Amino acid sequence: MKRSYSAFAEDIPPYSGPKAARDSYADLKQLSAIPGHIYTRLELQILPGQRRFSKVPWLVPMLELLPPTSIGHLKEWGLSTVFVLAKNYNKLVHVWEGVTAMAELWHPQSNLFVFPEFEATILLEELEILLGLPRYQRGEEPTISYTVEQINSWSILAYITTKKTDLYTMTSGMYVHLLPIAQWITSQCKRKTTNYTAIAKAATICICGIILFPESDDAISFGNLSIIDSISEGMKIGQAVLGFLYAGLTSAALGGPFYGSVIALEL
Repeated sequence: MKRSYSAFAEDIPPYSGPKAARDSYADLKQLSAIPGHIYTRLELQILPGQRRFSKVPWLVPMLELLPPTSIGHLKEWGLSTVFVLAKNYNKLVHVWEGVTAMAELWHPQSNLFVFPEFEATILLEELEILLGLPRYQRGEEPTISYTVEQINSWSILAYITTKKTDLYTMTSGMYVHLLPIAQWITSQCKRKTTNYTAIAKAATICICGIILFPESDDAISFGNLSIIDSISEGMKIGQAVLGFLYAGLTSAALGGPFYGSVIALEL
């Protein structure tokens, strides 16, 4: 049955702009009580950290060179949707006004978006479905032993290359740079080498770094490198992706830089 908008329009209060919303709803006023929350910064024009995200010109040309066997590995590891998003990344347009509006409504303590009269958040199950990630099954947790030791990025990247010149180029400080990894992939593909698994692992670092764990245009932390490396071993990473996005929203809500999967948030 078709329903006319006019039939229920009278039940929807007219929108009077953000200032009226801030003044009218007690639910939103709780955000004003959080020290440093951007909700109170009416002059805010641009989300902190927004300028660190832009088009990545090397991404699509590199992905178009991947051999079918390497692409098969990406699909086997549950990255089909992430691969498609990466191939179309330069066509995507982030609506930063919307992202900023969501960050303004983020409650850092409860990890909830506080809307007038209700609260909501991003669920793990939703994120896994939207990004096509392997599903986490409650009750089937494997036995995990935790060790506290420094992550050795070189030992992870050694599966890709053992040349020290390459490793020095790919890393600096506590970060891994994606462009040199993409250049290594391009070189391997043009030379038609048969390092299909290594190429797939390198491509996984690049596409997950851009789509799931973005911190800036072409760098990820050692910690996120370790998480990405576990994908090929069957580990479920949805919780890590969601936790990273939560942390990025909290950072932005308190005036720091935004980071995390913008695509997941917009979806």
